[in-house]
Amino acid sequence: MNAPDSTGSTLLPQGIRAGQNEPLHRILSAAYELFSRRGIRDVGINELIERSGVAKSTFYRHFPSKDALVLAFLSLRDQVWTVDLIISEARRRGNSPEERLLAIFDVFGDWFQRDDFEACTFINVLLEMGPDHPLGEASIGYLARIRGHLQALAEEAGLRDTEEFARSWHILMKGSIISATEGDFLASKRAQQMAGWLIAHHQS
Repeated sequence: MNAPDSTGSTLLPQGIRAGQNEPLHRILSAAYELFSRRGIRDVGINELIERSGVAKSTFYRHFPSKDALVLAFLSLRDQVWTVDLIISEARRRGNSPEERLLAIFDVFGDWFQRDDFEACTFINVLLEMGPDHPLGEASIGYLARIRGHLQALAEEAGLRDTEEFARSWHILMKGSIISATEGDFLASKRAQQMAGWLIAHHQS
């Protein structure tokens, strides 16, 4: 049973991988890589154990079921992707609330060009497992959290009907991700143009 190669490519940032010698971090790192790239059903427990380099008993001590591991993966994905990559980076790039909203699509543009572009995990898991499955329900919850971040940015910008705005903006985000998955790597620019119109529509 081999431990994961720390020099290999990974979707997880270095800061999170810093503790990868700990069994829990190694399991989560392996799960993040495999689930992000291949979905849930295609990845089995034995592969996760082999990739993380832990004993089966150690794996089950941390995660009594595959679903429990997927839920932990979704939580990690929310932090790494939603908070640290999309929202935090958009806030860093924009000098005003409106610019921060539009910067989301600049961040997307960079993401779409990456060799490890893996689309939206929450959409993928929802479509794979269905809305009635506990993992589908969890994905719906994380998508709602994204809209919460968007609504907060809209409120900072003084826009009206911020909940409706966040839902419309989220449609642009999800649509651009699907278009990029199809191969349209200018999808972020197209969505950003429409986003500008949406902001204007919701300004007082």
